[in-house]
Amino acid sequence: MIDGAMTSRERILKTLKHEEPDRVPFDMSATQVTAINNTAYARLREYLGLPPAEPMTMDVVQQVCVPHDDVMQKLGIDSRGLFPLVSVNWNMVIQETADSRFLADEWSCKYRMPKEKGYYFSLCESPLNETTLGKSAIDAIKWPIPDDPRRWAGLREKAERFRAEGYAVVMRGLCAGILEMACRLRPMDKFMMDLATDEATAMHLLNKIAELKGRFWAAALDELGDVVDVAVEADDYGTQQSMLISPAMYRRLLKPLQAELFATIRRRLSDGFIFFHSCGNVRNLIPDFIEIGVDILNPVHITATDMEPVALKRDFGRDISFWGGGVDTQGVLPNGTPQQVREDVKRNVSALAPGGGYVFNTVHNIQADVPPENVVAMWEALREVGVY
Repeated sequence: MIDGAMTSRERILKTLKHEEPDRVPFDMSATQVTAINNTAYARLREYLGLPPAEPMTMDVVQQVCVPHDDVMQKLGIDSRGLFPLVSVNWNMVIQETADSRFLADEWSCKYRMPKEKGYYFSLCESPLNETTLGKSAIDAIKWPIPDDPRRWAGLREKAERFRAEGYAVVMRGLCAGILEMACRLRPMDKFMMDLATDEATAMHLLNKIAELKGRFWAAALDELGDVVDVAVEADDYGTQQSMLISPAMYRRLLKPLQAELFATIRRRLSDGFIFFHSCGNVRNLIPDFIEIGVDILNPVHITATDMEPVALKRDFGRDISFWGGGVDTQGVLPNGTPQQVREDVKRNVSALAPGGGYVFNTVHNIQADVPPENVVAMWEALREVGVY
C-alpha cells in the first residue's frame, strides 16, 4: 500500500492533479478495461510462486479478474475497483452445448465462448436484429432497471475499507458506451447504416441508453459519491487507423449525450475524476473530451495512427491525464521478449509520465496469451523508470 511517504491514494490523486508524486502509480484491474484475463492471471500466480486460487472474475464476458490481495501487495498495485452488479456479473443465464457456452445478459444480448480454447465470450445474437429498426421495437425491449439499489449493495463498506487502507477507489458504470451498446443491441453493421439512413430512430436508441446510464450514476453516486475517487465511463470511437464515425457525427449526435452524462456524474463527484475509455485513434476527439469534462483518457492506444505518446503528452498533457499506454498489448506484451517489454515500458513511461498526469497500465486488458515473465518484466521496468 505505502511506498515511501505516500499512500497509494495520495499518489494517484496527486498525479491526476498534474503534479509529480514519488513514483508513477500502477493500476491492474481497478476497471474492466485495465484488467488481466483469468488464464494469464493463473499463470502469473504460478510464476510468482503463489498457490492456485479461484479467479475473482469481475467481467464474465471478457473473463477478466481482480487479483487476490497477495498479488496486489506483491506488485504494489495502487488502485482498487468497485464493481456494481451489471450485465457482466449479474442476471446472466448461462447454457452449454457440446462445444460451446452461451451467455444471455440483462440487455437480452447473447454471447458465445467455445469450450475448446475459448478465452472470452463474443457477441453472437442481438435483440434488435430485424431488417428495419423501429421505435416500437426499441420501446418493447425489456430494459434493465439501472437504479436498482441491489447493484451497489455492500459497496460503501468496501470503498470505506479501501480508503482506510490508503487506496484510490475506482467505480465502473452500468454498461458499455452509448454507441457501443447500440451496436450490441443492434448488429453493428446495421446500426451504422441506421445512423446514415434513419438518424431519428438511431437517436431514439442512443437516447434510451444514455438515459439509463444517467439514472444509474445519479442513484449510485447519491449513495457512494463521497467515497469514490474515479468514475469510469467508456465508448469506442477509434479503429487502428481512423474512426468508426466522423468527428462531425460524434459532435452532432453523441457529444451532447455524453456532456449531459458527465454533468450528472460531476454534480455528485465534485472532488473526483471522470475516466473515459475509447480505443483506437481518437486524437481528433480529445479536445471534445476535455471540453465536456473528461479528466482521464484510457487506454492510450499508442500503436494506433496519430496516438504517438510523445505527441499526445505535448499537445494534451496539461489538460487531461493518461491512464494506460504503458506497453503494447497487441504485439509486444504477448509476443515480445522480456527485454523488448522492458524497452517498450521505458519508452512509453518516459513520454507520458513527466509532470504527472499519468497512471501506468497496459493498452487495454492483459490477454490470455501473455507470458507471465512478460508481465513481471513490465512491472520491473515500471519500478525502474517510474520514479520521479
